[in-house]
Amino acid sequence: MNYAKWTKATAYADDLLIAVRAATIAEVENYTNMEMTKIIKWFKENKLLFNDQKSKVLLISRRRKERKTTDIFLNNNQLQQVDKLKYLSIIIDSKFKFNEHIQYMNFIPRTA
Repeated sequence: MNYAKWTKATAYADDLLIAVRAATIAEVENYTNMEMTKIIKWFKENKLLFNDQKSKVLLISRRRKERKTTDIFLNNNQLQQVDKLKYLSIIIDSKFKFNEHIQYMNFIPRTA
């Protein structure tokens, strides 16, 4: 699939991560919704389905004054925005700091 220069998609097994880089939240929404339209079309052509309930939006930004919510849609349903998510066993947060992932890894009992 051909994505725009501001988009990077990574798929592994049944997980898909779509990363969009933009200067403003409005651009993030616009670019992401355009890419989601392409992805949905490809999924329909290949008789595949997305689970709207499992799909989430994570906005990673260091800007303080810009709004922090997004309107990103999948199958005409607005996706839930979260402050953190787990992707391939890595916890990613909205500040891209990995503190929660480090705490999670320290909590897991180690076996000898």
